[in-house]
Amino acid sequence: MSDTIISITVNGTALQGILQPSAATASLMAALPLDLPFKDYGGQEKIAALPEPLALEGMPSGGSAPPGTIGYYVPDQALVLYYESVDHYPGIIPIGTFDDIPTIRGTATFTATVAVETPVDPLEASGDSMKETK
Repeated sequence: MSDTIISITVNGTALQGILQPSAATASLMAALPLDLPFKDYGGQEKIAALPEPLALEGMPSGGSAPPGTIGYYVPDQALVLYYESVDHYPGIIPIGTFDDIPTIRGTATFTATVAVETPVDPLEASGDSMKETK
């Protein structure tokens, strides 16, 4: 299993995230795409409840989250986008990273669309795909 690229679209701005392989990531990916209402919590993160809990097999019982971390907060069954550092805390499960901290920090409350990015075939994108000949 390799890293998975996701998009997180906030008010028309597409951010890129990378999810590391784990049981929690696999169960999140199975639920995507999702429209999630995020709200600020503690001046350090945006948090949104997920419709179903994520799998925790092989996951740590807690962790820390530097800015740019995508996490799962077990007690609230929530996806979290950290824009400030959070020290080790029970229930924080880091599952990936995202690339645009200022957009997350600067948007108080928002609904984001979280989806797996579909890889683009470079040949199709350039119009050079081979056509079947008869």
